[in-house]
Amino acid sequence: SLPSLSTIMSFTGKYQLESQENFEAFMKAIGVPDDLIQKGKDLKSISEIEETGDDFKVTVTTGSNVITNSFTIGKETELQTPTGGKAKAVVVRDGNKLKVSLEGIESVTELTDANTILNTMSVGGIVYKRISKRM
Repeated sequence: SLPSLSTIMSFTGKYQLESQENFEAFMKAIGVPDDLIQKGKDLKSISEIEETGDDFKVTVTTGSNVITNSFTIGKETELQTPTGGKAKAVVVRDGNKLKVSLEGIESVTELTDANTILNTMSVGGIVYKRISKRM
């Protein structure tokens, strides 16, 4: 299907995790300990995104754990990884998608409509999907 010529949507807002697939397999693959996986699997994380032109600030709160990443589209920056480490990466924008490759993890964050974010993270053939809805 051809890409639609719809307007580029803004990511700005607060979103709550609604559903996810392959959480445990993905976390195991990237080296997260089992006890943390069990603690985290039922938590509904909240993502807050501030988009100002090409500058983004993303804050993800899961229980008491808060991860904040700030980046500018197309510029190398240091991002916090899902395992809590830091890695340099470049976030690129493709329409309503943000793409980044972080320590072998391919991540795509897409606004599938004005109120829904689909985040897909892939590593070694395991695809972890998260769907979050605007609050």
